[in-house]
Amino acid sequence: MFTIHNATDLAPLLEDIAERKVVLLGEASHGTHEYYTWRTAISQRLIQEKGFNFIAVEGDWPDCYAINRYVKGYEGNDIETVLKRFDRWPTWMWGNWEIAALAEWLKEYNKPLSADKKIGFYGLDVYSLWDSMKAMIDYLEREDPATARSVKKAFRCFEPFEENEQEYARHAFHSSGCRDEVLSLLREIRLKGQFLDGDREAGFNTEQNALIAVNAEKYYRNMTSFDNESWNVRDRHMMETLQRLLLFHGEEAKGIVWEHNTHIGDARATPMSRNGMVNTGQLAREAYGKERVYLTGFASYTGTVIAGEEWGAPMEIMEVPEAREGSIEAVLHGKGAENRCILFGTDHDAMYTSEIRHRAIGVVYDPLMERYGNYVPSVLSQRYDALIFLDKTHALHPLHVYPDKHKLPATYPFSL
Repeated sequence: MFTIHNATDLAPLLEDIAERKVVLLGEASHGTHEYYTWRTAISQRLIQEKGFNFIAVEGDWPDCYAINRYVKGYEGNDIETVLKRFDRWPTWMWGNWEIAALAEWLKEYNKPLSADKKIGFYGLDVYSLWDSMKAMIDYLEREDPATARSVKKAFRCFEPFEENEQEYARHAFHSSGCRDEVLSLLREIRLKGQFLDGDREAGFNTEQNALIAVNAEKYYRNMTSFDNESWNVRDRHMMETLQRLLLFHGEEAKGIVWEHNTHIGDARATPMSRNGMVNTGQLAREAYGKERVYLTGFASYTGTVIAGEEWGAPMEIMEVPEAREGSIEAVLHGKGAENRCILFGTDHDAMYTSEIRHRAIGVVYDPLMERYGNYVPSVLSQRYDALIFLDKTHALHPLHVYPDKHKLPATYPFSL
């Protein structure tokens, strides 16, 4: 265990990562400023010192692809306009000043690099069914009108539901829904994608949107079931997307993943596995081997966070109470109010090898429920390779709350 104050203190973590192919960086909430800034600091060093090729995040592909185009200098004059594309709740996850700062750094870093060497930024998630279909239509109408007609035919199957996932889920629960239409579309896109004109990523982008249509349809069809299959569909899609990105970037490619701890921490070290659930961290270890994958979790003791009281509710800054007694957050706070990093390969404290509570805050949060929920029993040394503990953290800075970066509070930018 070692204390961390700024990016230069990360050297032992970088040494422990060694030559891993995939590094997954977690977060204990989707609305915490320091999780984003520390992940940025780690990602910058991985890119500069270890030759990583891209960052892939728990976000929608079409919106994140706009960031990808921006950081590579292909389109977009200002990052604020690009980030305002994120209009699906929770908008704050990627439409924030912390991501703006990362995007500006990536754009500057990419300027002298050739097209095939520029660092990418991509979304791994499965939710963007309608946006992905529209993106395919917009592109193919210019490049391949015949295939565009096929996309429109598949799209018409979804039109009666007016982009309402719950309505589609109820319909598909008793029928095949639009499954055949999107599967047929994916087969056609895969046959023609390699011949599409445009920049080097155009065909890949179109095929990815077709894959999203297939997996999103499957995800929404499973939403109304009484098992955890929709979760598994989502994480398997994120893993499949990660594998596609690594293949696209070449045999020696390395990728950085930003997702919540519940996605990047190996599910087998939590009750998730007993409930039949898998996640990206587990799937990555199974696909590439534990020695080629590095899982880094995050935790904090107290502070503030951006979240909503219920799904779709207005975002608000909420107080995060002191962690429950007996949790890993409370135990580490009791050792001193310092930020620190634990490397489980070298730190063999007994509490890391037995089950202990570990806080998890989602986009929906009720601080009053801390006594009953929000903690995942975890064997930390099996769930992660490393854990970064930040004693006190602060809420993220969404564009919708802080539209003018020059009027942000003193906590931005967080100095690393």
